[in-house]
Amino acid sequence: MTDSLALYVVASLALILTPGQDMMYVMSRALAQGRLAGLYSAVGVIIGILVHTVLAALGVGAILAASEGLFVALKLAGAAYLVYLGVKLLLTREGAALTNGATQRFSAASLVGQGILSNVSNPKIVVFFFAFLPQFVDPKSANPTADLIFLGVLYAAMGLVVKAGVGLAAGSFSERLLRQPRAMVWINRVSGTILVGLGLRLATSPR
Repeated sequence: MTDSLALYVVASLALILTPGQDMMYVMSRALAQGRLAGLYSAVGVIIGILVHTVLAALGVGAILAASEGLFVALKLAGAAYLVYLGVKLLLTREGAALTNGATQRFSAASLVGQGILSNVSNPKIVVFFFAFLPQFVDPKSANPTADLIFLGVLYAAMGLVVKAGVGLAAGSFSERLLRQPRAMVWINRVSGTILVGLGLRLATSPR
């Protein structure tokens, strides 16, 4: 079990460090609103991963893997949400971005909620967890469901450290830019473009 767990940790870290939808989402929110926004978004994404862990443990991943229609519907819903957030940033006016930025900022609860929705609405993660986690569960285990949950929580813990670090770093960069005139406008454009790109990539990607 020790060797298997060590291999799981190495494989998980490699996957977590690979730039993907979650990483780019956290970075985009941090660039748009600062370090705390990146941190809250990372927390939301990790809660989403915990949801996927429970779904995988309960076997919902098998349903998505078998149902083409459900997979496509969930994928398009997640893609539409990302595009919506991106377009909203792209349409932010210069004056509003510079003079009313505080009133347009998302609350901590909203940022966490958006992170959860962004992650949970990606069906590929459900299928991935269903395929990935069981490989490291002992077939002779007396409680494989508990083992799956443990592995998922461990993955989430490692993911939180990495994604929170990325969010804080990107947020620090954005906060320095915000001291310059018009910086918020360009940050919103970059962040919005990233989110729209992620949404279109998710919508057009093959199963």
